[in-house]
Amino acid sequence: MEDINELATSRRDVFKAMGATALAGALLGMAGLDPAIAQELKPSAKPLKAAMSNAGLQASWCAQGKQAAEAWAKLMNVEITWFDGELSATKQRSAIDNLATQKWDFVAIQTFGIGTLNDPIKKVIDAGTPVIALDTMMAPEGQLALHTFIAPDNVMMGSVVADQLMKAIGGKGNVVMTQGALGHTGAQGRAKGFMNVLANYPDVKLVDEQPADWDVTKVARIWESLLTKYPDIAGGFFHNDDMALAAHNVMKAKGREGIVIAGVDAMPPAVNAVLDGTMLATVRNPSCRIHGWGVAAGVAAAAGGEKAGPGGIPNFILADGPVITKDTAPGHLWLQKNFLI
Repeated sequence: MEDINELATSRRDVFKAMGATALAGALLGMAGLDPAIAQELKPSAKPLKAAMSNAGLQASWCAQGKQAAEAWAKLMNVEITWFDGELSATKQRSAIDNLATQKWDFVAIQTFGIGTLNDPIKKVIDAGTPVIALDTMMAPEGQLALHTFIAPDNVMMGSVVADQLMKAIGGKGNVVMTQGALGHTGAQGRAKGFMNVLANYPDVKLVDEQPADWDVTKVARIWESLLTKYPDIAGGFFHNDDMALAAHNVMKAKGREGIVIAGVDAMPPAVNAVLDGTMLATVRNPSCRIHGWGVAAGVAAAAGGEKAGPGGIPNFILADGPVITKDTAPGHLWLQKNFLI
């Protein structure tokens, strides 16, 4: 016991001599952690010019992402010029062709479709500008020397919501999957997650899987037709919540509100729809994290000299988000209000 007391006393004396900063480093070192692991997230010392784009500001997820990026940019001394994709691969390509003719400190883009922006983005990269892919793959792996790719696990999101949907309908009946844009790798992942779960339910029949391209007007047309064609639909899975709530409006108008619906993104209207029982479930695709982290990564590259690869930023960063429950919904809404998730 005396030996233990002497050891404890000697350690206290050493820690006092080291001071608080060195003490923290020593404790982290004893725990096997790098003392420099928590570095300050710094704004740029000089104003930076960034170009950003996402699939289309008609989608609430994209509109929130723009707001989040601008909030983070204000904190980090960045001026953003926005190039709206307008939910069209052709229109986004035209906007990015224009972007590529100008000089930027960094560029961050969510593309409407994989491989649609390769030529103008290659020009930007060849000019020495860091390019960050947001949410969906910009090009097949290896085609573009991107700075990093920040995205959620879309397969997981599709599967966890599909699993809740299958259980809610008792594992039988007709279901519909309303997809986003087929060239969008996020939509592809959500479809894969859904189909993985569907394979475990032989008594569930997928009667329609049309894409609506994230467009609520297309959703309304599709569901007007589906509700006429199928008198019995047990559930619907939607690649985003805007589409789910648009379909619900059609169901309500036709007196078909018994269809169980679930979606992805967990935007505030959908979170409230889970709270009031309009929607079964949603899962957060963290728009604020993805767009905000895109700004942070751009500042680290342009102002801090951070390189891509070993010792710098990795080529992929997972931006995760939770499944929304009635217990977690209020806190989640607060996080979104402050552009934190």
